[in-house]
Amino acid sequence: MVKIFESKTNIVLIGMLASGKSTVGVQLAKWLSMGFIDTDLLVQVRAGTSMQTFQDINGMDSYQTVECDTVKSLICENCVVATGGSAVYCDEAMKHLQSMAKIIFLDLPIVEVEQRIGSIAERGVVIQSNMTSGQMLTEIRTAV
Repeated sequence: MVKIFESKTNIVLIGMLASGKSTVGVQLAKWLSMGFIDTDLLVQVRAGTSMQTFQDINGMDSYQTVECDTVKSLICENCVVATGGSAVYCDEAMKHLQSMAKIIFLDLPIVEVEQRIGSIAERGVVIQSNMTSGQMLTEIRTAV
């Protein structure tokens, strides 16, 4: 289904995991009297389990497919949307979000991200096994 959005009434927050997308998103939605959607929660509902468990069972590629399909299917108006940190890896999802929303990138120094996340291996993060969190942040910044 294709929907043409007459005006961009939504705000989408993207950024590295632990950059504050969900926390800021809830507060921004309250302040602007908008709805709030967290795509990580939608992905978990679609997957039927936590992001980490889904990845452990099905692999990272399958997780990225579910996340991409979930974000591409998102239809809303007058909402703040917090995306999963890896949503930027799906070009089709990003094009969809750009068609319906103003995109805001929450950038955070990698030192702060690392302090917030603790063990990245337990966060359901889409990251190659030989990649550092700093390299992941560089990829996300490049994708934006």
